[in-house]
Amino acid sequence: MTINLFQTKEYKALMQEHISKTIAYLFSKNQEFAIACEIEHIDFNPPLPASIMESFNDIVLFVLSGYTFESAKLEEEYFIFEAGFGEENFGSTVTIPLLAIKQVIVGEHPIVLNLAKPSPKQERSTQNSMEALLKNPENKKLLKKKKR
Repeated sequence: MTINLFQTKEYKALMQEHISKTIAYLFSKNQEFAIACEIEHIDFNPPLPASIMESFNDIVLFVLSGYTFESAKLEEEYFIFEAGFGEENFGSTVTIPLLAIKQVIVGEHPIVLNLAKPSPKQERSTQNSMEALLKNPENKKLLKKKKR
């Protein structure tokens, strides 16, 4: 049985730390950069209009400069920044799992290449949590009945 070394827990932890430390280093040097990411793992808040989402390929390149660079931050296993999209400059906060970042690029030079894949995207919305909770009939009786 062949093991895929790039998808092991150990390799994913190594890559996540490497990506995080590399981005932190670039921040410390005030160095603007670009990232190539898998779109399927990215959250946009508020969600982007369908016309903009449809323009993206499976891998999307974000150039972090100006306000986008200034708004960027690392939070645990996520990279977060604000950006404007499309002709209307539609504003959205972009949240990317670190392992969804496939490359970190400075100028014309890729300085990080990541072959690990993030865990399947987890739904973070309250509504999805409520739906999951209510799938168990025992939990339904915990809800207060509305008085009329």
